[in-house]
Amino acid sequence: MADHAAGGDVAQIGALLADELPYLWHDAYLELTLRLTNILRVTDNDFTYIFDWYSALEERGEVAPDAATEDRLVGACGFSRHAPTKRDASRQRGWVGPTEKHFGRDCDKGHFIPYALGGGLEINLFMQLRAVNRGWSHAGGLYRSMECYCQQHLGTFFFNRPFYADGTSRPAMLEFGIVKTDGQLWVERFEN
Repeated sequence: MADHAAGGDVAQIGALLADELPYLWHDAYLELTLRLTNILRVTDNDFTYIFDWYSALEERGEVAPDAATEDRLVGACGFSRHAPTKRDASRQRGWVGPTEKHFGRDCDKGHFIPYALGGGLEINLFMQLRAVNRGWSHAGGLYRSMECYCQQHLGTFFFNRPFYADGTSRPAMLEFGIVKTDGQLWVERFEN
């Protein structure tokens, strides 16, 4: 992408990615996933979430219940904005219960689409390394700088795509990407 992209070009790049990435993620996820899937496209606060609602297959009797196989996000994308409402901290605390009890001391409840940028929904929450989520490590500092870029440039297209090593909802890696104001694509991967 050219360094000299005009604002309109940047918006067009973001719009194209917003349209096309969910299809690409869907196909890539199917190639990498050995289990049956039940993939949905959900929109909330103008963000698109691609979600594998595996438990619905269990509920319908299409697969046997399996505690090691969880519902999980395939990818999320949209344009940064102000949070539409005040954060509901009790709702986040209620997701799976006390963080340290369920995830351990090294993890937080992170957001694929940060709440401060307009993210919501329970499907947007995941187990994230605390040092990355809070910016305490080198990788965490980079992750936080990407979130801050989106906050400082409202209307920026960005995405977060998890990669999984097993059947759980805990990503092994995250791919975070931004279309910068000059049209450059900034993509980083973070171990989780």
